[in-house]
Amino acid sequence: MATLKTQQKKIRVLLAKVGLDGHDRGVKVIARALSDAGMEVIYTGLRQTPEQVAYAALQEDADVVAISILSGAHMTLVPDVLEHLKKLGASDIPVVVGGIIPDDDAKELKRLGVFEVMGPGTPLKQLVSVIEAAASARWKS
Repeated sequence: MATLKTQQKKIRVLLAKVGLDGHDRGVKVIARALSDAGMEVIYTGLRQTPEQVAYAALQEDADVVAISILSGAHMTLVPDVLEHLKKLGASDIPVVVGGIIPDDDAKELKRLGVFEVMGPGTPLKQLVSVIEAAASARWKS
């Protein structure tokens, strides 16, 4: 994977597990891949509320929020994260979501403002590229 420094700044990614989802093996692999690509990764840990994720994104000056969710509660929790970011004046922080998400739900999440939705088996190189694109889009605005 390529070393990442867009606009001479390391990308800061807040990686979150929201709700009651206790599966963390995949998110740890993702954290390592993003770190290996030169990004600063802030992992919030398991069972975060949407409000906690939004506050952490603001406090940590995150360039991108990446949510890993396997619980099936993505249509409730992800819009809540987006809403809390908006309330905090941080709706410019792009949100990327990964997990087991049906196509119709993925389309709806993108309509609501999610930058990208990725499913299981997404190559790590592709994930890195999506995070780069999300950060770049934020920096250009």
